[in-house]
Amino acid sequence: MSDALSSVLAQRDWILADGATGTNLFNMGLSSGDAPEFWNEQHPDRIAALYKGAVDAGSDLFLTNSFGSNAARLKLHHAAHRARDLSRMAAEIGRDVADSAGRTVIVAGSMGPTGEIMAPMGQLSHESAVEIFHEQAEGLKDGGADVLWVETISAAEEYKAAAEAAKRADMPWCGTMSFDTAGRTMMGLTATALAALIDRLDHKPLAFGANCGVGASDLLRTVLGITAQGPELPVIAKGNAGIPKYVDGHIHYDGTPDLMARYAVLARHCGARIIGGCCGTTPDHLRAMRAALEASEPGSRPSLDDIAASLGAFSSASDGLSGPIAEPRHRRRPPRRPR
Repeated sequence: MSDALSSVLAQRDWILADGATGTNLFNMGLSSGDAPEFWNEQHPDRIAALYKGAVDAGSDLFLTNSFGSNAARLKLHHAAHRARDLSRMAAEIGRDVADSAGRTVIVAGSMGPTGEIMAPMGQLSHESAVEIFHEQAEGLKDGGADVLWVETISAAEEYKAAAEAAKRADMPWCGTMSFDTAGRTMMGLTATALAALIDRLDHKPLAFGANCGVGASDLLRTVLGITAQGPELPVIAKGNAGIPKYVDGHIHYDGTPDLMARYAVLARHCGARIIGGCCGTTPDHLRAMRAALEASEPGSRPSLDDIAASLGAFSSASDGLSGPIAEPRHRRRPPRRPR
């Protein structure tokens, strides 16, 4: 296995990913409406601190500050022409932090959605989407990212375009979707549909799963739906730290470090191998998650009632599937040493 992430996954039962980007940058002074990707150039010390905060808290993998550094999103800030450069800067800062960690840490080049609707429902063609993602991928590759990390996608067409872009860049990649609409993505995909989509891809990801969405409970319900399909590839769980609430003019996530610690252990029991947080997840949450994972043993697959009792009620009665979540099919995985 030539790529760093596959090498780690071959030796480890689970790895801890990072937490939020936006939440932590807002805590550092980022203003609402500003493009955080500009900080790669304007405040590289703060971006390095963002990455280092996750690494020091125990993360084995962190995402670069490049979620929106594609031409489609940057054009809103009159900076579409800077997509490759800003992506490269995000990865370069990450490479320096990872190489100074004293242990193996994976730099994952974040690639968020274009923000446009793809054909035939919208105006963005497959070819244009591939070009947008490819430009960003090349920048992340230039900066030293170990793997591309496509995240918060809602449309199958956009997911396929990102996969093709990763192939053109000759880069390994991971991909997560956000299931935030009663167990489905905004464009109607279910956990089952995502697993089926992966099987049809020519350039398959190293791992896939779910991120963001509503809360930790809903995220794990989706993970159960994915792992029930018996995927051969490792599954990613990257849920929000609780439920977002509007407090004193700001969005606040109510998930405590203790809640995220319970979430991390349950994610492992659901079958996820790459476990992290998304919106609202700070280094304090990550430290609690790391400690809980290290103290836990492999456990049985939890029921929906188990998840709700530990993490809180689901946001909707539906899990987006046509029937009950099945028991998992036999999963074919390479042998691995327990952590």
